[in-house]
Amino acid sequence: MAEILILYYSVGGSVRRMAELVAEGVERVPGAAARLRTVPKVAPVTQSAAPAVPPDGAPYCELRDLESCAALALGSPTRFGNMAAPLKHFLDGTSVQWLSGALAGKPACVFTSTGSMHGGQETTLLSMMLPLLHHGMLIVGLPYTQAELMSTRSGGTPYGPSHFAGAADDQPVADAERLLCIAQGKRLAETALKLAR
Repeated sequence: MAEILILYYSVGGSVRRMAELVAEGVERVPGAAARLRTVPKVAPVTQSAAPAVPPDGAPYCELRDLESCAALALGSPTRFGNMAAPLKHFLDGTSVQWLSGALAGKPACVFTSTGSMHGGQETTLLSMMLPLLHHGMLIVGLPYTQAELMSTRSGGTPYGPSHFAGAADDQPVADAERLLCIAQGKRLAETALKLAR
């Protein structure tokens, strides 16, 4: 069974919902299984930043989750056109995996949610790819053969799924966004299985 790690950070719930949809796409591929993981908040007072176990949702990611996965989906809300600090902080701690090549050759994809329509979806997705490329991962985007890319009126890019959540993070994932998340999960899992042959 190819285990696909879906690692995300979510504040208002939109990225978490997207992660669940990517996982749904993964689970639709025979021979693939989704593993949802998150990262704790980062705070200036580190001794009280987060409980050892999150109160709800996915467990916190451990470095061994990265090492053992067959593929990685990385999700974050947009922060000024970039990924959120907690996810970046986690990735900054992966030097041992980088030095050992633990992620080299594994497929990866990215997804994001923004509070405004033009809130930096594409720059966030591209910036999330940079550490993955440094790890030697193979980026799996969404091709325009996915019809929703041409018809969406909210989120969705060839770089990965995106979602327009609204300033209050109160906009549900639109139908096209939902289908793109599922398609990305399927594409990632199928790629991982092909590479494992």
